[in-house]
Amino acid sequence: MVLLRLVLIAGAGLPLFAQAACNGTPAYTPCEFVYELNQQEAAAHPKPYSSVELSAEFRSPRFRTYKLPAFWDGGQRLIIRVTPTEGGEWAWRLTSNIQRWDGQSGTFNAADSEAPGFVRAANVHHWAWSAGDADRPRPHLWMGDTLLPLAFLEPALLQHIVDARAAQKFNHIRGLVLGGDDQSARMFLSPGLPNPEYFQRLDQAIRYMNQKGIVADLILAGPGDQLTRFFPNWQDRQRFIRFVVGRYAPMNVTWQGLQDFESYEQGRALMKEIGGLLHQLDPYQHPRTTGNLATSASLAEDGWMNFVAHHTGVDQVCAVERQLFAMPFVNLRFAGEDSGAGKSAPDDVDSDAFRHRLWNAVMDGGYPTYFNTGTAGAGKIAVDPKYLDSPGAKAMTVWYNLFEGSRYWELEPYFDVDGGRAVALEDVEYIVYVEKPGPVEVLVEHHGYDVTWINTITGEEIKEKKGYKGEHFTGEPPDKLHDWVLRVSREGHKEGMLKSYKFESRRIEMQVVEQNLQKVPFVIDQPAGSTMSLSNPPAFAAKVTKETRGTRNIMWLWTGEATVDGEGYRVLGTGQQGTFRFPPHIALNYPAVLAVRLYGMNANGKVYSVDKTYQLDQ
Repeated sequence: MVLLRLVLIAGAGLPLFAQAACNGTPAYTPCEFVYELNQQEAAAHPKPYSSVELSAEFRSPRFRTYKLPAFWDGGQRLIIRVTPTEGGEWAWRLTSNIQRWDGQSGTFNAADSEAPGFVRAANVHHWAWSAGDADRPRPHLWMGDTLLPLAFLEPALLQHIVDARAAQKFNHIRGLVLGGDDQSARMFLSPGLPNPEYFQRLDQAIRYMNQKGIVADLILAGPGDQLTRFFPNWQDRQRFIRFVVGRYAPMNVTWQGLQDFESYEQGRALMKEIGGLLHQLDPYQHPRTTGNLATSASLAEDGWMNFVAHHTGVDQVCAVERQLFAMPFVNLRFAGEDSGAGKSAPDDVDSDAFRHRLWNAVMDGGYPTYFNTGTAGAGKIAVDPKYLDSPGAKAMTVWYNLFEGSRYWELEPYFDVDGGRAVALEDVEYIVYVEKPGPVEVLVEHHGYDVTWINTITGEEIKEKKGYKGEHFTGEPPDKLHDWVLRVSREGHKEGMLKSYKFESRRIEMQVVEQNLQKVPFVIDQPAGSTMSLSNPPAFAAKVTKETRGTRNIMWLWTGEATVDGEGYRVLGTGQQGTFRFPPHIALNYPAVLAVRLYGMNANGKVYSVDKTYQLDQ
């Protein structure tokens, strides 16, 4: 990604050869305006990071407006970084508390390019690129990796990892903007003052990722109140968010908030604050969510978030919430077993369990992000060679290759199947994951179909010569040695759809959760009393009251919310019975009124819910 810098005339403060310097900048390539304070201005602003206000408003050829804040880059230097999103003439105008700069304006001409643009949410639960025809955008198949200490890796090592991941078709890498507390001397010149050298190194890492077609998923800070320790008051945090937006919004990024928002005291309020700032300040409106211990969906109603992140390997959490929220889902850590309350076992990159979790996470309706970075922390970097070429990474590529050939941007969880779990675009294609090889039955629309079995370990495809015609497919995998994927699809029809349809061929309708107690086929049986305690978590149990074909298999999700404190709901447990696990900061004041909600999704995909209120003591 080429960066074009503009040099200033010291006396006049006007960009030297501004039009010539930015002329020809390809669309979706950053360009920089560089400004230097003169001696008089520097004397009046000895701390330009905190006292100089500078922003530019850019107007595109189609009269879209993009307002970008400048960021301090050391000494007396401030930079305005902008990415033109289309070819043609762009106009700009400055606003500043530096009189010499305020009101300056100009134009430059950007060139057209073949760049796909930035990632955006599309078709309710899916992704697309922003460039091109709005009616026929290019779909985006999100496949992520996690490499937390981005700016702490030696450039050669980072480039080696990025090159390997790009070759394996990963197109997202998730990492921290701020490292651990023990690295504060590298990140800050003084408390609250960013070290430009550190952020220049992070610039280089993100720029290289973008050059390789990889989007940077940026976590602003780590867990355990780290952000509020670095920036104790809202003014400091606002200044830092402006700094981060100015540096990275013109790059190909997504915003992923805090590593674990629940580990912060008043984490919901903090995410509403910084998420709102990202929404307000980022003119490109990159996707926004936050890291978590189980789910970020509990923050959806606050309005700043536009996709849900899961950090759990439990299907009940992922599959049920996918039916509740009209936004895309990304699973940040789908391997390992946990309760849905954020306590995971370590992932095993070589295990069959990892592959099973990958495919089940996809059947839940989420897009996967790999978690095994092989790094030991921001200060001590160790990358195991098997990390880059592990069976887990290969399983991710097998998944990508299969879905790349599907209409993945229209696939939704599908429930008319026995012997496996499925996603489908009904009438067109059905993809069934068979974790335990055996007979499989799939109800399909009456057509002729191509039938292919895919080996989840090698990616080998075995196509049945005769195909299938009818509406009730039955079959078995080629062997019972491992899990398989079945694809039943109208391949010729899919090719025709690419020419005759716009982005989506049909509307995705969200279901209405059934809360009428006379129609809900279950009740909360335990906890039976009216109080519970953090120090002695109670057992929970649901009782099915209406036996039907649909209730033969129910996914259960238990949530709790201390309604007065306003921290949002938390996942307390999954399954029909078990013991609650209370995550940190579930309530701020005790005793608390805890509203427990039990969701049940039956075998047909219908979601029901019942509520019960308790007193929660410490």
